[in-house]
Amino acid sequence: MLLGLATSVAALSQQLSGYELEREMPVFLDQLKKELTYPMAWGNSSIKNFKKWRRQARNTVLDAMLAPPPRTTDYQVEVIAEEQRDGYKARKLCFNLTGYSRVNAYMLVPDGEGPFPAVVLLHDHGGHYTIGKEKMIRPFGVSSEVLADADGWAKQCYGGQYVGDYLASHGYVVISVDALYWGERGRKEGADGSKYADNAGNFMMLGRSLSAFMNYEDMYTTDFLATLPEVDSKRIACMGFSMGAYRAWMLSALSDRIQAGVSVCWMVTTDCQLSWEYGRERGGFANQLPGIRRYLDYPHIASIACPKPMFFLNGEHDKLFPPVGVNAAFAEMRKVWESRSAGDKLVTELWDMPHDCGIKVQEAILAFLNKNL
Repeated sequence: MLLGLATSVAALSQQLSGYELEREMPVFLDQLKKELTYPMAWGNSSIKNFKKWRRQARNTVLDAMLAPPPRTTDYQVEVIAEEQRDGYKARKLCFNLTGYSRVNAYMLVPDGEGPFPAVVLLHDHGGHYTIGKEKMIRPFGVSSEVLADADGWAKQCYGGQYVGDYLASHGYVVISVDALYWGERGRKEGADGSKYADNAGNFMMLGRSLSAFMNYEDMYTTDFLATLPEVDSKRIACMGFSMGAYRAWMLSALSDRIQAGVSVCWMVTTDCQLSWEYGRERGGFANQLPGIRRYLDYPHIASIACPKPMFFLNGEHDKLFPPVGVNAAFAEMRKVWESRSAGDKLVTELWDMPHDCGIKVQEAILAFLNKNL
């Protein structure tokens, strides 16, 4: 009897022609998107006082980020190694980043009298997990395999030039820490991108967000950096490429310590990012906050940084971020900065390039920082 029932169900399922999922999206995607009205966005919100709106919008984001890791100011900093480079010192530090995690970081300090302006460098995703901070600052005291990995990544994504070393040679303190799941903060079983979603799900089961932990820790890194005697705490910026760019505008929106932000190749609208024409989100849970779309889209969150100086740069040939979605996001942010008579502080550019952060991009980053920091 049971065998016959199982056989008939299998036969029926093979005959069904209907479905409700396609290309990893619900077939009612367009209806869902029409319901995204973003009521907390500046201009949509009933709050008309901008400072009050910023506070409430930020609290809305923090609420979607779920419970944070515990803060600490008991950093217990240890300098593991140091080497002199051309015009600056490279240090590998170990410190308590949160109440849970003691981490390693690379920091570069210019020669001469400080305190210096500083930049929090936020590494990319790239589906490449074996290194993190080493994507931004050239490592030392590591195996030849790790050094080759880092040099290869710098060549592939950064024109063969480490952003951190470039900025340090021009007078900036820089720091970079691995995001959880990358580099020295990866899996005991080894790097495996296919397991990221599993880890994100387990965090969610614990009432936490793996993606948000990255943002919280970026804020904590900034707090730590501001305590160092080499750093002018009134002149701290952040910069990132790809996932690091997402982290950069999130950090700019969430931390008052950040005075300016640079975001290279990560800005779009949800309407474009999740569409039949342009595809689906590919961040693998690395930029997903539970329920945030009920209130704010990406450019609305980034606009919490207003009126800070911000530089958003994307590529016309970036396959991850179609220009139509990028320009729509830029327009949303432009309305906010101009509403505060700060349009000159927002730089939004679309270059003839793919998903890249090469030499000319880094030159533009330096010029922006020199002007605003």
